Amino acid sequence: MKNSITYVGMDTHKKEHKIAVIFPDQKDVLEMTILNRASEISKMVKKLQKRASGEIHFCYEAGVCGFSLQRQIESHGCKCAVLAPSLTPRKPGERIKTDRRDAKKLALLFKNGLLTEVQPPNAEQEAARELTRQRETALGNLGRIRHRVTKFLTRHGYIYTDGRAWTQKHIAWLSGLRMDQSLLQDVYVHYLEELTYCGHRLEQLDKEVAQLAQSEPYRQVVGLLRCYHGIDTLTAISLLTEIFDFGRFATPRELMSYLGLTPSESSSGEKQHKGGICKTGNKRARRLLNEAAWHYSHPYKIGKDLRRRRAGQPDWAIALADKAGYRLSSRFYRLIKKGKLPCQAVIAVARESAGFIWAMLHTHAARLSAAT
Repeated sequence: MKNSITYVGMDTHKKEHKIAVIFPDQKDVLEMTILNRASEISKMVKKLQKRASGEIHFCYEAGVCGFSLQRQIESHGCKCAVLAPSLTPRKPGERIKTDRRDAKKLALLFKNGLLTEVQPPNAEQEAARELTRQRETALGNLGRIRHRVTKFLTRHGYIYTDGRAWTQKHIAWLSGLRMDQSLLQDVYVHYLEELTYCGHRLEQLDKEVAQLAQSEPYRQVVGLLRCYHGIDTLTAISLLTEIFDFGRFATPRELMSYLGLTPSESSSGEKQHKGGICKTGNKRARRLLNEAAWHYSHPYKIGKDLRRRRAGQPDWAIALADKAGYRLSSRFYRLIKKGKLPCQAVIAVARESAGFIWAMLHTHAARLSAAT
């Protein structure tokens, strides 16, 4: 059967896109440049639909345009794939790289099935992810302004020595400071205003993230993940909004590989060498699991906070979380006794905890499908 699919590769940028089109009955590649405007994109899609004899499959690498470009193209009845840039094949001998060549290369590789698609979120999932990422940005902004305030005071001889920084006592001390020069005092007031704004902004975003975690479809799944030691509301909702569909991973190993937690390897013949973790995939989810894994560096105990989080949750979820707690804590100490560094042991624990999270959510999905 003759292939009638038209393949379109797009090298996307903020201002314009380079387009390469491969028609099924032509050897030459049609190239064009369009502005990054909704009207121009719609005009380009309609133009290709009139000329193509069958389906049109678009593709572009994930980047500055996000998934809005994909949704706009698919609204015209065409298929559009968003590709993983890190998995695009590259020849070591290629020394010339231009937008036009990149678009043509994407179209040819896409036609031959050599590219890897990323799982696109829907509009609601993407909005939820933007909220959790904004909260992370607000936390970073607060840390930076705190650093600037501390260094500003140190330069002018004001050093806090009465306990830990950024406690209520420390903040009261900051509010009571007065500079010798009026101009210097004005600068300090501006620093305090920015510090206050960043603190209030973070508090507001924390409330919005908590409301998101209590909304559907996250409320029940967040409650299950909070049964694990080291995972509270913020970590649970952040993991869900970053990965958003654990069902696309058939096995725990696929999830571990997606998160970049599997060891790299460079083996040939009789020589075998395994290095550090691959660090591919979603770095935010990997960092969250790494932070949660540090809780297992201590003997596993069920404290008051963990009992509070588990209140009202099903027995099977609590049993699975307890199994993970005892196993991961003992695994950390076994690795330390073997001479592994704590940071290495924590990565191994984070990799295995990803498997327990996969088991929790897959069991939940299976129970829901059985109930219906």
